Amino acid sequence: MSVHDKTLYVEQLTVSFDGFKALNDLTLKIQPGELRCIIGPNGAGKTTMMDVITGKTRPDSGTVRFGPKLNLLALSEPEIAQAGIGRKFQKPTVFERLTVFENLELALAGDKSFLNTLFARRTVAQETRIFEVLEIIGLAQQHQALGGTLAHGQKQWLEIGMLLMQEPELLLVDEPVAGMTLQEIERTAALLQSLAGEHSVVVVEHDMEFVRSIAKRVTVLHEGRVLAEGDMDQVQSDPRVIEVYLGA
Repeated sequence: MSVHDKTLYVEQLTVSFDGFKALNDLTLKIQPGELRCIIGPNGAGKTTMMDVITGKTRPDSGTVRFGPKLNLLALSEPEIAQAGIGRKFQKPTVFERLTVFENLELALAGDKSFLNTLFARRTVAQETRIFEVLEIIGLAQQHQALGGTLAHGQKQWLEIGMLLMQEPELLLVDEPVAGMTLQEIERTAALLQSLAGEHSVVVVEHDMEFVRSIAKRVTVLHEGRVLAEGDMDQVQSDPRVIEVYLGA
């Protein structure tokens, strides 16, 4: 199926930890090719939601489907990744002793067994794809630089590039601009906007100016459920959102 068939359906999701409901009857729908921002106070359920979608946490009840038929709750974490869902955590995890090019090469979609990786010969198509991704993430000039020498923002872009090598249809991105310079933030905004359309992109972020710069639609979580949804102006003027999150 193409990306145009892949809507993410999260329906009536509940997750409890020691009696605390991290998610409480959460229902959410992400359209194919959409760039959606998820905001909300700490403890609102944002990370737990991503944990469930990617198979890290099993819910008490509810359903998560990718497209009309694929039940993500029946799949393991590797199977969910193979189904086209990629996740970028807040702290970048790149291979610091490998070059930028080698990081992307290691992340190529396909057989990840040790022997296959050790003896694989890169095809022309794979090399072409690596250079395409280098251009997308703005690191073509740094392709021979070691991962450990990159600036913080560049490491974040490299990790997004490593996800792109997996050819995901849905990208879950957790606080991508934390600790970035203003210039890096602007570059990250342009990168994520360029990915939307070909990919569905869900961004969890606290930086409201960044969210405003990229989001057409924003979902506010509070106490494990959707408190408000709409464009940034609608959300920022909602009295409930002001009370629980944005402040008076």
